[in-house]
Parts: sequence; C-alpha cells; structure tokens
Amino acid sequence: MNDFVSRHIMPQIEECVNYYPTITITGPRQSGKSTMCRRLFPDYEYVSLERIATRQAAANDIESFLNSLGNKAIIDEVQHVPELLSDIQCRVDEDRSLRYILTGSSNFSLLKTVTQSLAGRTAVFTLPPFINREVKEYCRASDTNTLLFNGSYPGVIAKEMPAYDFYLNYYDSYVERDLRNLLKIGNLLTFDKFVRMLALRAGTEFNASAIAREIGVASVTINEWLSLLATSYLIFLLQPYYSNVGKRLTKTPKVYFYDTGLLCSLLGIRNPTELSSHPLRGQIFENHVAAEIRKQTDIERNRTALFFYRENRGVEVDLIKERMIGVNYELYEIKSSMTYRADFSANMKRASEVIPNVKSTTVIYDGETIGRIAVNFRDI
Repeated sequence: MNDFVSRHIMPQIEECVNYYPTITITGPRQSGKSTMCRRLFPDYEYVSLERIATRQAAANDIESFLNSLGNKAIIDEVQHVPELLSDIQCRVDEDRSLRYILTGSSNFSLLKTVTQSLAGRTAVFTLPPFINREVKEYCRASDTNTLLFNGSYPGVIAKEMPAYDFYLNYYDSYVERDLRNLLKIGNLLTFDKFVRMLALRAGTEFNASAIAREIGVASVTINEWLSLLATSYLIFLLQPYYSNVGKRLTKTPKVYFYDTGLLCSLLGIRNPTELSSHPLRGQIFENHVAAEIRKQTDIERNRTALFFYRENRGVEVDLIKERMIGVNYELYEIKSSMTYRADFSANMKRASEVIPNVKSTTVIYDGETIGRIAVNFRDI
C-alpha cells in the first residue's frame, strides 16, 4: 500500500477553503492531518509548532512570524501558541484573500480558542484514523483478528509499522507530550492504571465511583481524566437513549476506544493469535464497529448523534444512530459471530415498539452481508 491514502474528508475541505479564510482540522495524534494538508495544499507554506524553535519564534514575535508565512500557510499543532489566532483573526478580517490551514491534536484547547477568536471565519473538521472505505483493500485482505489488532492508524496501515511497537510508542508519547503538563507527575502511574482499567471495560457502562474506589482517587478526578481522554481522541462515550433528551446526559454512558489497535496494546495483547482466544474479543469487536461508525459521523459532519439503548427488563440495542435530532433512527446490533441467527434482531424489534420513527434495524457481524438484514462489519 502507498504511504498516502486518499481521505474521504478531502473534497469537503477543498470546497470550504473557497469560502472560509481559515480551516481548522482536529483529530488524534498521527491520524494523518499534516500529511493530508500538505497533499491538499502543496503551494502553502508549512510550519509545525511541535518544534521548540519554531514555537518560540512564533510566541516571541507573532507579527514577524505570520509575515514570514506569506498569504497561504499550514500551521500544524497551532494550540501550542494560541495567541496566534487573535492575530490571524485581524489579518483575515482585513484581507479575505489570506488562507490559513490550522491543525491540532488537542480538541479542547484548540476548539476553545478557535471558538473565541475565529467564530464565523473558520470551518472545523475532525480527521480520525482511517475508516473502512479508505482502506477497503486492506480490510478485505486481512483476517478479522489481524484487522482488530492492527487498528486503523496510518503508521500501521500505510507505513506498515509493526502494530505492537507502534501503539506502545504512541501511548508513551501521548502520556509524555500531552499529559505531563496537565497532570501532576505523581499522578501519572495512577492515571496509567485508570486507562488500562478503562480498556478492560471497553463497550460497557462507565461507573466513575466504582473505578475511583478501586484505584483510590476521588470520583471528580476520574471524570476529569475521562474528559482528558475524550478531548485527546483516545476514547469516546455513547450516551443512553431516552425520549426525554435531558436524561441522556444524566444516566450512565458506555465507553469505547477510538482505535482497537491501541485497545489491544493496553490489554497486553501482543499479536492476532492471542486476540483470537482472548476473553474480551467480543467486546473488542463491538468496539471496532462502534468506533467505525463514530469516525464516519466525524467525517460526514452532519447532524447525527449516536446512542445505545437499555431497559431494566433486559432489552438492549448496541448502537442507535439518530439523524437530524429525532427525525429518524437507525438501530444496530453488533455480533462477533460469523453465523447469522434470526434472534440477533429480537432486541431491536422490541426496542422499535418504544423508539419512534425507526427507519431501519441492522445486524452488523462477521459473516456474509444479507441485504439490509445483516451486514458484514467491513461493509459498513
């Protein structure tokens, strides 16, 4: 496979650059933001604020730094010098021909500053790791265990780096670069324990109080750490579906990892063979499907929300896609089985009696696609 894989989000960005003086692209580290931007805009000046010297030059003299970039520039990891955004705002207000592509791997720190400084002047995109459709040939060529183990980061897929080593280094780098300034040094080992406990609970409901008791920190700290993981794209949460919208934010969410390659690494799985017999393989498979659908909604940028459904009487639906705030719902049951059974759809049928405007019910599993009834997870 070539080092560069065309991303499905690229046409949207090319369109928006005609109308917005700045484009903001967020996403996890090493998801391909810099590579994509440099491929899309080869005539733009490129600088990375990951480099200490460049960061210092930008912070010490913002005006001279921006002047040196000319009229078109890609500024990578711009959250390191947030003061730049106010000057960029003034410049694009004075000259609408200027174009800036801004990227960052910290969703919270970047988007908070962008909202304050560039409201109405920027289009915001999220670039996740690869989705199935971007690497369909690879997905078809790999057995399921290898696909889950390798995950979807460009370093493993496009550059063919060994998955086990890649994710070990990825996680270590994340802790050192992104967390050292946000957590007290003495908390890093406890934080690491927390992350690995989350890995054991992937695809299950998140109970902050129970985890807090187990590792010996306050519940408020657990929720702060969970927020850090979410804003740096390591995990995402699914809220439960309720017809009362307010309840969706007060009940227990489910936690998933953005990538199963990282999830396998945190679980200590060293190769696809170990994964094949791992007791959490079903949860890892479910996580992969949920993450795939989440990444697709990130790219599509439409008004789509994701939920899960659970009743006290035992009826549960793994994933619900809500389009346009209640206009219609798509229900999905996720099974790691390679054989379809009719009872896979039972909970979705029962939930459809309660959830209004259900457009479709679909089983996503590891077997052959059967019309709209059941879909192979590689085809979603």
